[in-house]
Amino acid sequence: MRIETTTTGAAGPYAVETIGLVKRYGATTALGGIDLRVPEQAVYVLVGPNGAGKSTLLRTLLNVVRADAGAVRVTGLEPSARGDEVRARVGYVPEDHAAGPSWLRVGRLLEHYARYFPAWDASYAARLVDALAIRRERKLGGLSKGERRRVQLVLALAHRPPLLLLDEPGDGLDHVARERALELLANHLADSPTTVLVSTHRIYEVERLVDHVGVLEAGRLLMQTTRDELQRRIRRYRADVPESWTAPTLDGAEVLRRGGLGRSIEWTIIGEEAAVAAAFTRSGATVREVATVSLDDAATALLMGRSAA
Repeated sequence: MRIETTTTGAAGPYAVETIGLVKRYGATTALGGIDLRVPEQAVYVLVGPNGAGKSTLLRTLLNVVRADAGAVRVTGLEPSARGDEVRARVGYVPEDHAAGPSWLRVGRLLEHYARYFPAWDASYAARLVDALAIRRERKLGGLSKGERRRVQLVLALAHRPPLLLLDEPGDGLDHVARERALELLANHLADSPTTVLVSTHRIYEVERLVDHVGVLEAGRLLMQTTRDELQRRIRRYRADVPESWTAPTLDGAEVLRRGGLGRSIEWTIIGEEAAVAAAFTRSGATVREVATVSLDDAATALLMGRSAA
């Protein structure tokens, strides 16, 4: 099976754009020519398994990791030439949970960030601290993984940056804390013009906020499109098939996942619904249902189809 990269979706302007982005670590290619396009004020989720290159990509956007080839623009700037300016415009939650030195108290960390970011909103930061139940007097070294993640979220949001880069933002948070953080992020987007690029392998955690999707696997973008287009193209087909049935040729479509029992099949397919249904009918199958799948199921099916290629 061969799945072609698809790059449909909104035209610019883009808050983030990369062209042919390559990053290698010795003989290992972490990013193999990425053309990423994140429209301004979109919520774009970059989904993929662990080791797909998601964190490397985000660090490259900040010029924390230097690319080996390709072009990068973040909020209109080239990070390799204007890294400090780019980082001042970005709210970043890294994959790890190290918010600062273990001996530093949370309150002092917030004061440090307030001096670094001229746009720091002290009253907003205080509201976030209260909403996330963060204790200013605690030392960072004494915080749990989830508590450190909540601090990182405050640091990312409180200066109201035009771009948020969130790498596994729900990692370490329990269910209640995750829901509270998502509510705060939704409120933030309603109040502040912001583009969000979320990297995760758990798309279900942020699914209700997302309007653009990129699927990354082994350093390659398998698909980049709008939420609506992804769910339109990937559907679950339930059909009854005759005995000794021969599956049809699906021109322009791919079977991503096969399931079902006996003469009742359930396949997840990427392609145009009318053409797929017509091919089933010509083969003698009776299509019983065509269902929309969740973003999480669509991305998982796409990754499974790729791994079976």
